[in-house]
Amino acid sequence: MIPAVPGVISAEQVRRTAESIAAVQDADGGIPWPEGHVDAWNHVECLMALTVAGLRAPARNGFDWLVRHQRPDGSWPMKLRDGVALEAGGESNHAAYVAVGVWHDLLVTGDETFARAMWPVVADALDFVVGLQTRRGEIVWERDIHGNPAPYALLTGCSSVYQGLRCGVALAERLDDPRPEWELAADHLGHVLREHPEAFTDKSRFSMDWYYPVLGGAVRGSEAHQRIDDEWDVFVVPGLGIRCVSDQPWVTGAESCELVLALDAFGDRDRALKLFTDMQHLRHDDGSYWTGWQFVNEKHFPHERSAYTAAAVILAADALSDTTGGASIFREAGEHAADRAPVGCGCQRVTQR
Repeated sequence: MIPAVPGVISAEQVRRTAESIAAVQDADGGIPWPEGHVDAWNHVECLMALTVAGLRAPARNGFDWLVRHQRPDGSWPMKLRDGVALEAGGESNHAAYVAVGVWHDLLVTGDETFARAMWPVVADALDFVVGLQTRRGEIVWERDIHGNPAPYALLTGCSSVYQGLRCGVALAERLDDPRPEWELAADHLGHVLREHPEAFTDKSRFSMDWYYPVLGGAVRGSEAHQRIDDEWDVFVVPGLGIRCVSDQPWVTGAESCELVLALDAFGDRDRALKLFTDMQHLRHDDGSYWTGWQFVNEKHFPHERSAYTAAAVILAADALSDTTGGASIFREAGEHAADRAPVGCGCQRVTQR
């Protein structure tokens, strides 16, 4: 069954949105940005959306792309075009999100044979990720082509990595190959995400740094409510969606739908549904979605329709409608969130933001 949100988007409209993603898929299975490059994170998000909408063949073709382009260290180049690395460093959040994609596929399809076939890819990817964790617990954002880890970590990226590690642990348990080192890494990372904002490079003008700790599952309960409420008026533009950055009159569809998922994840379904309804002005007649809207100039900006925006719409529709077995994957990411320091931390709580 294909998701539908009554009064907002029908199953047929969701199907057409998924078809708009499949329409831009490269012959080798990669799903590119509008400018032509593929990165593993957005590619996986698109595969998840295709799976939700029942387009299994293009989704599996996309997973084959991941298998072919994974490097011996478990990573993928940051940007690929026609199989050639445009940026060769490997990002931790790109690698970690493959675990989310494979776990999501299993939840939706129940195909354990496929999950087992993808397991070596996931295992190598998460081992690459854990190898970038610092003693404090944050995970730096990349390892460059020379093997050098980046000197800093990103809050949004680490929040996504946290979800990847939790999904990897769940998949490992399902496949009877437990990886306690990933669970320990997730515990430490979750603690740093909740208690140590000083561990991350300041990107607070970006809305993703606001909601991603909630979306990825590290922050839940009253802290999630407080975090979202604190900057709601900074980022949310009533009737349109949310800003990509706080100081620009520009709302974006992908970020709006990710906030929908974050709101749904901690039970704020009324605001989630309202926001999902508001962002539908970005829908094109063919089912695709414009990336964003500059509401002072009243123009689409950039002038493009992106597969990753369409994918975020489909995942949000699934979460709001509880249609597939993967609908709760963002809710479940927070099941292990706990306000406790790892053994030996000895830290004092630092007020976030």
